[in-house]
This record gives sequence, structure tokens and C-alpha cells, in this order.
Amino acid sequence: MNLYHIQNLEHYFQVYRHSVDAPEQFWAQIAQDNFVWQKPWNTILNWNPDTAEVRWFEGAQLNITENCLDRHLETRGDKTAILFEPNDPNDPAEHITYKELHTRVCKFANVLKDKGIKKGDRICIYLPMIPELAIAVLACARIGAIHSVVFAGFSATALSTRINDAECSMVITSDGSFRGSKTIDLKGIVDEALEDTPTIENVLVVKRIHSDIVMKEGRDYLVQPLLDVASGDCPIEVMDAEDPLFILYTSGSTGKPKGMVHTTAGYMVYSAYTFKNVFQYQEDDVYWCTADIGWITGHSYIVYGPLANGATTVMYEGVPSYPDWGRFWEVVQKHKITQFYTAPTAIRALAKENLEFVEKYNLSSLKVLGTVGEPINEEAWHWYNDNIGKKRSPIVDTWWQTETGGIMISPIPFATPTIPTFATLPLPGIQPALMDEHGKEILGNQVDGRLCIKFPWPSMARTIWGNHQRYIDTYFSAFAKKYFTGDGAFRDATGYYRITGRVDDVIIVSGHNLGTAPIEDAINEHPAVAESAIVGFPHDIKGNALYGYVILKETGETRNHENLRKEINQVITEKIGPIAKLDKIQFTIGLPKTRSGKIMRRILRKIAHGESDQLGDISTLLNPEVVEAVIKEAL
Repeated sequence: MNLYHIQNLEHYFQVYRHSVDAPEQFWAQIAQDNFVWQKPWNTILNWNPDTAEVRWFEGAQLNITENCLDRHLETRGDKTAILFEPNDPNDPAEHITYKELHTRVCKFANVLKDKGIKKGDRICIYLPMIPELAIAVLACARIGAIHSVVFAGFSATALSTRINDAECSMVITSDGSFRGSKTIDLKGIVDEALEDTPTIENVLVVKRIHSDIVMKEGRDYLVQPLLDVASGDCPIEVMDAEDPLFILYTSGSTGKPKGMVHTTAGYMVYSAYTFKNVFQYQEDDVYWCTADIGWITGHSYIVYGPLANGATTVMYEGVPSYPDWGRFWEVVQKHKITQFYTAPTAIRALAKENLEFVEKYNLSSLKVLGTVGEPINEEAWHWYNDNIGKKRSPIVDTWWQTETGGIMISPIPFATPTIPTFATLPLPGIQPALMDEHGKEILGNQVDGRLCIKFPWPSMARTIWGNHQRYIDTYFSAFAKKYFTGDGAFRDATGYYRITGRVDDVIIVSGHNLGTAPIEDAINEHPAVAESAIVGFPHDIKGNALYGYVILKETGETRNHENLRKEINQVITEKIGPIAKLDKIQFTIGLPKTRSGKIMRRILRKIAHGESDQLGDISTLLNPEVVEAVIKEAL
């Protein structure tokens, strides 16, 4: 039985059963058959649920870049590894072959070594979506340095917090970045951040926008002159299976960001395995994930997962709306994209625009569509299915987290029948459990509960950098011997999973547990609504009541708002029931979002509670200016 590539639904069930009955043997077989190892493992899994310590493939030695680059040189050396599509459609795309990528990674790695970087050092990477970002990530991995990529849209404060937490010794950045019609002064942001970062010794600067920048002597170096004289040969640093590969920060709901630590072997095996199956990648496909490498999606499904499979992976520098709202579809046509993976936020924004932006392009190359970041609402799912996939390309609605390292629950295209809003079935090796508030597992189907994972998987984060107790408290204290995802889920009659939102977004109204996602789905089906977000606020009789923030499409702007409120509540009543009706509906111009497109309901909750003076730091939001507008509209 081929465990690595699932062919159909029957094959999925066979593989899944094997992966649950004998998980250690299952992952050992996957690892042994599909990757290059310098030394095999002594122990497949070492797991202590009481201390939340997990080690996979213990004793094995490897280097992830040998698996992503070197082993492909003989058979795929001239194949495009990274296809770079720049911000300006008039600029030529860049096709970087596996041979070229290998040489460029080796040169960059040698520059790092010349600057004194060694195994275990932490390097902060603050770059736009240009090839040097992927190259810098791989260069770190080649010499055993731990990369900490910070999305190049975060503020100086957010950047310095992350640098200091990981005690990075180097920053790799650029003079600036293009974003649509704007340019952003990244070097200026770095300079501001470095006013309070005692561990930084060197800054390497990539020229992208060719602006005038201030270079601090003895600290700052333009990278290109160093690359010009660097050797294109850099031997791999042999890493232990559990050596850290990278730190990636995810926002805590309270307190400082959590530096999730991912290690080498298990992360490689799982990200590669899930890429192959969730996207059904074939040798000549051209795969495009629109995320930024600053997020886990970019780490796993732009860099490591695709390259470990010898894929052609697209890096896109721009935004969906520049120079117009047809840009994504123009790129699909231009490069004959076969797999397209994006966020529901982007889909909803694209769906608001005229269909002419889609219809002028040939999308017939598309085989698989994917969504990531949050559950996709039904209206957006149908728009995506009808207009982009033309009902021919299955949609994989993927559920996973920064902490999980890879996709956990998802349809497998052409194998798993899909249902809108359902992430469907767990991937092989993943053992979900729904738990009640008393810590008991809820068995059977047609049930709601808190989503946990019962057994470790190879790519799970091993700890929070410098604070293992916080890791235990956050993920392993709520339910004994289980990883708690923080999400609620519903399991239907067939065993399919639907993610109902963060458990802290489950609002108890008159004793009823109401997940925000289904209510938002219902609201978004109203023809005048573009997007919505629900939070709870105190109510004298119900305990909590529901407060809805609603963005209208242009067609709705001239409508009578009072009538619209009644219509929205009528839709909710029809779809969910009168218990889920909103007590307050605020029409707003926008919703505060993180850089990865997630709605910051914590901020909306504070505003609904009348606590808009206690919002904390909002500088890292994608659109901090929206917060002030939402507050004014609420008054």
C-alpha cells in the first residue's frame, strides 16, 4: 500500500486506519521511504504527556535543505523551483531552477558564516515576498541557524519584541518593499526597532526599491556585494532530528507573542506529506499559495512542503487588488496555475467586485482550490466554486494552526466529497477528539465540543521559545494528555468536522452555546452584506447578547438601515433559530484584522462592552485606522 500518496476515498480510509492503529510504524515508513537521512533514528517517538515533551525520529541526523534542494539536482536541476511574480505586472517573472536556487542558497549561507553565524544562532528575517526571503530561510537551515521570520508589515515595536525574545544576533531586511502602488520603508522600521535590541550585531540589507537608506557603519551591510564574492558551494550542517529549525511568533490573546519552536525532522516529514496529499501535486504542476512567508502557511506551503516534493512553487510579491481586482486571475492564466491556495478574506474581497475581473481570464488550468486561515463561509465557498473552479476544481477547506506546523483536517481532492463550510476529515496520523466542558470525550456524531488532538503528530510545535511552562499551560492544561486547539468543532452524521470558531468566540446566550462562525455565515448570505463579525456583550436577562458588526456591499449603502437590520435577523432566524438573533447591529466601513487576515474579535468585543479605552497595542494590525472608525460608529 502506497502510504505517501492517497489516490481515492477507499485508499484514504485504509491509510488512515493504519496511521491510527500503528502511528509510529506509519510515520517511520513515510520518513524512511521518502526522505534523505544522514543517519537513521533509534526511537520513532518519545512522548511524555505530563510534561508535554515530544520527540520524533530521535537519534536521526539530516539537513532539511538536502531534502529540499540537493537531492533534486540530478533529476530536476533545470526545473523551476521558485517562480517569482513581482508586484508590477509589467516587470518580468523570474524562474529560479533547482540548480540556481541551490547555488544562491549556498552563497547566502556562506555570507552568513562569514559574518560569524553558526548552528543554533537566531536570525530575524524581515523581508518582503521576494526570492531572497525564501533563499535566506533556506540558507539559515543549511548551516543550522534558527530563522525567525517576522512579517514585513509589522511595526518597529512588534519587530523589536520578537528580536529580543529570541535574542537574535542578525537581521536580514531590505531597503523597502512594494505593496500595490505604495512603497514601504522597511530599513527605516528596522532602524527604529534596533534602538532597543542589544543582541543584534549585524544587519544584511537586500536592495529592492533602490531608495536612499542610512547604513550604520560596522553593523549594516548590503548583501549583494557579499554574495558576489561568496562561494556557491556550502556543505550542509548535519542536524539532529530535534534540533530547532525555526521560531515563528503567533499572537497570544493576552500577554506577549508566543515564539513557537518547530524542529527539523518531524516538521519536514509532515509538511511534505500534507502538501503532496492535500494539493494532489503532480510533477508538472505549478502551485501557488498567496500567503506571505511571514506566516506558517508560507513556511510550510510555499517553502518547505513544496520544495521537499520537488515542486514548482510561486512567490507573489503583490496584492489582490493591484493594478486591479483581476490580478490573481491574470497570474493564474499567465503561469497556468494548477493549485491555488488563498484566504477566505481574500475570496470575500474578490467576490465583492465585478465578475468581469474574473471572466476575462482563462482559469482552465486550475485543478485544486484551497482556503486557509479561518473557516470559509458558505456564500464565499459557492462563489469560489462557481466562478473560479467552474465546479470542476475541488475546494480544500484546510484547518490547522501555527502550532500544528501543517494541515490537520482537510478534504483530499478527488477523494473526499466536500460540503461547504466543512473541513471534512482528519489527515492520516491525526486523531481528533471533541471534549465537553467537564473534560470528557464526546463520542458519536452530530455533536459539538472543544477540539483536541489525542496523539502527537510529527510537526507539532515542541515548545514556546524560552517558556515551556507557558506551552504546557496554553495547550496541555485544559484536557489531560491532549493537545487543546482552542477551537470548537461540530462533527456531523458522517464524521465530518466543521470548525465553529475559537472557543472564546463561543457565546453563551440564555444558556445556549452559540459559535460565531455559523451566525456570520448566515449574515453573509444576505445579498447586501460583504462581511460580518459577531461578539457577545453583557445582557441583564440573557447573560450575554449578540452584537454584530456588518460591512455592506456598495449595493446596500443606500438601503434603509433599519429594514436591513430586520432582514439580517430574519436570515439568522431562518438559518439558525431566533435564539441567535442579534440585539445590536452596527454597520461599519471595515473590521480590524491581523496581517494574516483574521478578524480581531478581541478589539470588537471591547468596543461592544464600551471599553474602547482599553484596546492595548493595535499597531500590528493590518488596518489600525479602522478601529477609530468602528469606535465612532458605535457611539
